[in-house]
Amino acid sequence: MAFIELDKLSLSLGDRPILKELTGAYSGRCIGLLGPNGAGKTTLLQTLLGFHRPTSGTARVLDLDIRTEIRKIRHLIGYMPESDAFIAGMTGIRFVRMMAELSGLPSEAALERAHETLFYVGLGEARYRALGTYSLGMKQMAKLATAIVHGPRTIILDEPTNGLDPAGRIRMIQLVREIRDTQDINLIVSSHLLRDIEEFCDEVMIMKDGLIVTYCNLEEERRANRKFLQLETRGENASFLEAAEGLGCTCAVDRRSSRVKMVLPETVEIHDLYQLAETHTIQIRRIQYKRDSLQDIFMKAMDGGSPKGGS
Repeated sequence: MAFIELDKLSLSLGDRPILKELTGAYSGRCIGLLGPNGAGKTTLLQTLLGFHRPTSGTARVLDLDIRTEIRKIRHLIGYMPESDAFIAGMTGIRFVRMMAELSGLPSEAALERAHETLFYVGLGEARYRALGTYSLGMKQMAKLATAIVHGPRTIILDEPTNGLDPAGRIRMIQLVREIRDTQDINLIVSSHLLRDIEEFCDEVMIMKDGLIVTYCNLEEERRANRKFLQLETRGENASFLEAAEGLGCTCAVDRRSSRVKMVLPETVEIHDLYQLAETHTIQIRRIQYKRDSLQDIFMKAMDGGSPKGGS
């Protein structure tokens, strides 16, 4: 079942259209939301959370309508905003407990979960310090704690690695992956960093000018990319290439470097190429797969594309 359904969802702020009749159903375990600044990413997330009322159309989150059941939706969603939203004088434990209570947990259960969650994100020793004294990395972890403390069914993370140093980014990636892999939840991760989406997500939604222009399964793209190869060979490879083309491969040779670019059909695997190489007495010294698939997808979407619906 899709956990997000968009039904001609539109939103205008003032006279400016921000979201333009978005339609589709999305059921991925961890969906990445990409797009340039001003594409409508954060506005879409905030509309799903009820911060903006649609100008027309609607959406459903976990089978609940955002126009009529937003209170129920908020109890089931954890949200990590891009911007800080703390009460600076509060301690970490008090703030996270308050957010758990606002999400519907009883006071004692909220306190227990707040302690557990702050230790989980690495802030156990700092939980009695005022949030205003936290470093940028600690504030990011505190925002994650508020998003997960009440045990939501869906988590929305808006720029989770924003401003983090390399060590902090690695820690955030590890935590999000662990949440994704060990809990029965759906995640939406919005980021302007392609590498973050590749680290976290199974599927990707790309927005441009208030439209969803691409939606695809990254694992399927990765599997497809394994059929795009670059080979370095030693020896006379003319007969090898002719035999590979006889299997249905498409080959192109860079004469200066002796590298071969090859596209494999579905029926041909890597071991078939090694068998051909042995038969034709050449050596395959290196095989590289096509990389940067998400960058390719993103650039194609930015160059032009029509709105896409999910399935």
